[in-house]
Amino acid sequence: MATARDNGLIKALGLVDATTLVMGSMIGSGVFIVAADISRQVQSPGLLMLTWFATAALTLVAALSYGELAAAMPHAGGQYVYLREAFGPLWGFLFGWTMFLVIQTGTIAAVAVAFAKYTGVFIPWISADNNLIRIGFGSNGAVTLLRVTTQQALAIALIVFLTWSNTRGIRTGAAVQNVFTFAKVAALLGLVGFGFLLGRNPAAVSANFTNFWRGASWSVDTVRLVGVAMVGALFSSDAWNNVTFTAGEMRNPRRNLPLSLALGVAIVSALYIASNFVYLNVLTLHDIQTADQDRVATAAAAMMFGRGVAAQLMAAAIMISTFGCDNGIVLSGARVYYAMAKDKLFFRRAGELDPVHHAPRFSLVAQCVWAVLLTLSGSYSNLLDYVIFAVLLFYMLTIAGLFVLRRTRPDMERPYKAFGYPVLPAAYILVAGFIDVLLLIYKPGYAWPGLIIVLLGVPVYFVWNKKRTEAGDHRTTGSNGDAAAGGGGGSLG
Repeated sequence: MATARDNGLIKALGLVDATTLVMGSMIGSGVFIVAADISRQVQSPGLLMLTWFATAALTLVAALSYGELAAAMPHAGGQYVYLREAFGPLWGFLFGWTMFLVIQTGTIAAVAVAFAKYTGVFIPWISADNNLIRIGFGSNGAVTLLRVTTQQALAIALIVFLTWSNTRGIRTGAAVQNVFTFAKVAALLGLVGFGFLLGRNPAAVSANFTNFWRGASWSVDTVRLVGVAMVGALFSSDAWNNVTFTAGEMRNPRRNLPLSLALGVAIVSALYIASNFVYLNVLTLHDIQTADQDRVATAAAAMMFGRGVAAQLMAAAIMISTFGCDNGIVLSGARVYYAMAKDKLFFRRAGELDPVHHAPRFSLVAQCVWAVLLTLSGSYSNLLDYVIFAVLLFYMLTIAGLFVLRRTRPDMERPYKAFGYPVLPAAYILVAGFIDVLLLIYKPGYAWPGLIIVLLGVPVYFVWNKKRTEAGDHRTTGSNGDAAAGGGGGSLG
């Protein structure tokens, strides 16, 4: 039941809602496919599992660290607010800028296209090869000005529908999230249960577990190999932080935010690890590496149920998973731009709420428009290659904010304090920083564009801030409506 309002936002989310938002935003299509790419990189069943265990540990430490910030500053915008309060408005803006330009909208586009792609298993007319609109010129239309496939059209329809449903209020969005999160968790549990109980393949078990490590040595090269391979696993485990964006609409956020972060990340990480053990229980490492279009889960299901049934079962599971994932990302992302608009660092109307449903309608629509444009451009997949570097960068900065705020704001109320502080948060910063350095060295095509996207926000911030100053606004306004200092200190003490 909805309770009191905070500056127009209705506090309607409970612990279950928050936990399903964490889980539903994390579980997309990655767990069903990325094991193929990881296994090709590490060439060992043991290192494949080590990659997932390391990802789980890293993600859980980050979530437990965020819990302190979330409980201390339970305001709309979440991570944006933490960065603003610890380091100043520029850093909050760079996070929001990257979220809007690439991270959130690019993910919305990619997940929507994944939903449409697997819908094509049931409706072949929906395909990336089936043009709905094609405008071009030259001989036989050699130069294409605009091309819309049936797959893109369905993806766009999904984005528009989820945006519309979330303009109906937080309870509508949460209800959709709860239903689809429970459904996708049931699908993963089904895969795990059948995989262990009925799918055991003696040949695969012997091949994978007799020589589990395949001669891997505990050397610098192995650490480098696992660190680079973690990109796919980290991306599959991302978006757990989205629940912090909805803090302004949560009941008892000082308890429920850190608890939902811990529960959601722990449950999803356990499901991911179990799913990968199932793959090794059913398929040889070679089968995992060479799965058709990297559809490892479909290959495992084919071994258990037959190819025709497997394709439909896994397509249905991924459709459910991606639908719920996109809903969570659509719902939560708009709250960041709402908080930025309250600070006068985004379009003014994004800081307004629908008078009936109390949802940030303009913020949702702006996010929708850009995600649709990315879908039409087809560039979202390339943009997402660049995301993980920027994501890790902002995670590191945010957790570094723990140390900053402990020093600069010692009297801030902290209902929950980060588990293992200062050792575990510091360890996260070191490990995540090491992975980002590896990406800069070994995957520069992924890392440098991500860094450039973040840095492009710097001149944009100063232009926007200049306009705000010229308009006579000489203060930074916190997302909870309070005036904040322009530097690292803020309004949320």
